[in-house]
Amino acid sequence: MLVSTKELYLDAKAEGYAIGAFNVSSLEAIKAVLNAATELNSSVVIETSENEMNYLGADITFTLVKMLADKLQIPVGLHLDHGKSVDVVKKAIEAGYTSVHIDGSSLNYDENVRLTKSVVEIAHEKSITVEGEMGHVPGSSQNHEEDASVGADLLTNTEEAKRFVFETGVDILAISIGNIHGIYKNEPVLDFERLKELSEIGIPMSLHGGSGISVEQIEKAISLGITKVNVNTELRISFTETMRKELCENPDKVVPYEYLPKVVENIEKIVTTKIKLFKSKGNR
Repeated sequence: MLVSTKELYLDAKAEGYAIGAFNVSSLEAIKAVLNAATELNSSVVIETSENEMNYLGADITFTLVKMLADKLQIPVGLHLDHGKSVDVVKKAIEAGYTSVHIDGSSLNYDENVRLTKSVVEIAHEKSITVEGEMGHVPGSSQNHEEDASVGADLLTNTEEAKRFVFETGVDILAISIGNIHGIYKNEPVLDFERLKELSEIGIPMSLHGGSGISVEQIEKAISLGITKVNVNTELRISFTETMRKELCENPDKVVPYEYLPKVVENIEKIVTTKIKLFKSKGNR
């Protein structure tokens, strides 16, 4: 069933687990995420970035996810990831998304508050969950040849975050504690002391860049209050590498439904591993 995500995050926070939020840009990825979540009886969030939403089509994405989710007994959220403007957020809301992320992290504090507050007002009228962002999570969802590096100026300031949550009314906060989008030569090191301070705000918190963070750091982050973990890069790499392998090994195949099932299978394996790591297995 398709649901708003606020209650999912509050339940996760209360019970000490995290909800997996998985980016998709194809029907195969959507099927893989839902297959894994159903098998493990876990709540799950399917999300699209602005570019992913534009590629699939906001209305088509909603229709596909709702049609599939309504046949299931698990709660499924549909989330816009890193929406940069009110217009983009409105597009997702009008299509039927149940959750939106307004990312004003590249703006100064006052501009971020104004942008985020305006989205909260629009979304909350329709009972749609809003994720805001304080600090800035750099990088991009792909394999990188260089080392991961997050400047101290990009990390979330605890006092500013407290004010931000109070002034905007967001439901969940995306934070920067050393996490970075993508997979790099080295592993990013999370600032757990900062996370402890941020957890005292009392709001559910989102950790972006989940693909490049070790199992041990993910587990500790969840124990300190992270309630949503975003995963994208690993799914993209799996899709592309599996497709290449299938076509290289079977160059005469021209029927998509003969080679795409392997793509679904391999993405599903990753999602299954992540859901178990996030400890949301059996929460529904």
